[in-house]
Amino acid sequence: MSNKIAVVLGSFHKKEAEIMLQEARKVAKENSLEITQEVWVPGSMEKPLAVKRILKSGKVDGIAVLGIIERGETKHGLVMGHSVISALIDLQLEFMKPIGIGILGPEILPDQIQPRLKPYAKGAVLAVKEMLQQGR
Repeated sequence: MSNKIAVVLGSFHKKEAEIMLQEARKVAKENSLEITQEVWVPGSMEKPLAVKRILKSGKVDGIAVLGIIERGETKHGLVMGHSVISALIDLQLEFMKPIGIGILGPEILPDQIQPRLKPYAKGAVLAVKEMLQQGR
């Protein structure tokens, strides 16, 4: 029986997130993980709420969170990145279910994004898989 996972993505960088989602689907399938939910949210700040809603449903064993927090002219992205990652770690511990974080950034520059899309998506899915195996 395969583990059921969800994927949460931000639509702010929709084109890039689609590439990440395709890679997450491929890696999940190769690793006997079934993606049962794909949830799109406006941006990274909404990801923790979406993750909590999914975890509260009890229908998945883990979640891969994908997206980008690009470098801006202010420190907004840096502050947002710290807040989002902290909230996701707290949810992981609260629900005792793995959350693979495949969020590029914060502070990532535009020319750094493309080569990292697939590796970050793959890493997030594989982190969920490994933590599920350790939990057995």
